[in-house]
Amino acid sequence: MSSLVQSVDWLAIAPPTIAAVVGLVVLVADLFVGEHRKPLLGWLSVAGLAAAALMLLPLLDADRSTFCLVGDTGVCSYTADRFTLVIQFLVLGGALLAALLSVTALKDENKRLPEGEYWFLFLSSAAGAALLPASRDLATLIVALEVASLPAFALVGLRHGDRKSSEAALKFFLSSVTATAVSLLGISFVYAATGTLHLTLVAERIQDVDGQLHTLAQAGVVLTLVGFAFKTAAVPFHFWVPDTYVGAPLPIAAYLSVIGKAVGFSGLILVTVVALPSYADVWGPALAVLAALTMTVGNVGALRQQAARAYSAVRLLAWSSVGQAGYLLVPIAAAAYTDDAEQAIGSTLAYALMYGAVNLGAFAVAAVVGRTHRRNRVADYRGLYAASPLTALLMGFFLLCLAGLPPGIIGLFAKVTVFSAAVDAGLGWLAVVMAVNVVIALVYYLQWTALLFRAPEGEPARHRFTAPLTAAIALTGVLGIALSGAPQLVLRFTDTALF
Repeated sequence: MSSLVQSVDWLAIAPPTIAAVVGLVVLVADLFVGEHRKPLLGWLSVAGLAAAALMLLPLLDADRSTFCLVGDTGVCSYTADRFTLVIQFLVLGGALLAALLSVTALKDENKRLPEGEYWFLFLSSAAGAALLPASRDLATLIVALEVASLPAFALVGLRHGDRKSSEAALKFFLSSVTATAVSLLGISFVYAATGTLHLTLVAERIQDVDGQLHTLAQAGVVLTLVGFAFKTAAVPFHFWVPDTYVGAPLPIAAYLSVIGKAVGFSGLILVTVVALPSYADVWGPALAVLAALTMTVGNVGALRQQAARAYSAVRLLAWSSVGQAGYLLVPIAAAAYTDDAEQAIGSTLAYALMYGAVNLGAFAVAAVVGRTHRRNRVADYRGLYAASPLTALLMGFFLLCLAGLPPGIIGLFAKVTVFSAAVDAGLGWLAVVMAVNVVIALVYYLQWTALLFRAPEGEPARHRFTAPLTAAIALTGVLGIALSGAPQLVLRFTDTALF
């Protein structure tokens, strides 16, 4: 009789485990640390995220799996392969940068944000986000998704006495709970049709579903896709994004714009390409249409933002993130039409890494400007070059990367990679829609960039930098410039193996 006791590969699960353990340590330490020493909790959290990210290095050499079926070690619930490591690098690196922004934000909030609860929720969400790309069964996938999402609701509405923050949290909560309910219904249908939750077994069994269960399986596929479309902020499930970003503390808006998307897209890839490749004729066209709608609505929404409107800078970044989500969907849709799905998925990962670095950089600069101009309008960035030349140059670089223009070579490279994935898959119409949207996006990105270098109205504002903010801007700037010098490194790093 085989043993039912499994050995756990602790090295494989180290990155999310460290984030979770440090979160618990922070929660307990908060009970014993005096008010004047609460900032130490932030630095402990930053150190914990850095340690979790460093634990990815020993995993680079080989694929490792754990929590496998007894008697079938090839079917596991947790796998640390190249795909997993790329997403975990993006999640933990992005969370580390958002944590640096949070250190200053918590100080500026003047006790309106409880530090112990903030850091516990932040680390819990990061642990769930790091667990999700390693999940290889539908139950673990949903649990990881909710561990990443539930603390994020609380973080959005955590600011005491702020009605805007509470409304944003409620809208985010209701939309996300709806998405989860739809996903669970879809997954239950898939389980009923196949009798398994493991992704590789679902892929095998769903091809030979009994005729009476075929409609049930199709409904499960569609409902699961709808649920993940909410998580990725795909149109028409994007309505929560602008208000949530404006109502949340700025570091949490930055966190949601990158880590939230990484969670949604990695889950979508695992469900479609790994678990349901035989239903590519269902999810391929659906994702292609969603990609076209998402990039168009996002970019038009960003284009309509008025520079003098309160919080227009954050709103523009929010709508821009919706547009960028459309680009990220393109290679996943292309994977349904090509024999080389891995290359298509590699294009999504490459674009996600570029977007994560430069978007977090733009939010870091927004955090600096927001310390002086609390309403954080696009108009407040006028004359930034006169006040802080290096910051303005970096902000211009981040915006040009997002637009896909030189000297933001990494942005251009990422867009060409996604464009090529659509063309190679025979989705010429989607490539045309993407090209049109890139031109639309140029307008608002260039308008904002030009504003940075215009003469200020009156005396230039003096912006207050802190060491964490400076570190976040410097790290994203160095990463963006380095990748622009050697963009091929991104594709080499994202050369993924999902099968």
